[in-house]
Amino acid sequence: MNIGGSLALIALGAILAFAVADSIDGVALGTIGLILMAVGALGLIVSLVMMNSGRRRVVETEQPVVREYR
Repeated sequence: MNIGGSLALIALGAILAFAVADSIDGVALGTIGLILMAVGALGLIVSLVMMNSGRRRVVETEQPVVREYR
């Protein structure tokens, strides 16, 4: 899951949790919305950690010393 997918889950969960007033028999839309927001937040954290862990690697190559004698 990337950052965009995580943000989409958070937005969809917030809509279900706070903006939808309808009800379906046997389904708690507010609870489903909270679950989607939690999964989206977890996915966002994992995506950011994975993205930052890839940037820490620094490869230093040693340039050979070329000496010219004239």
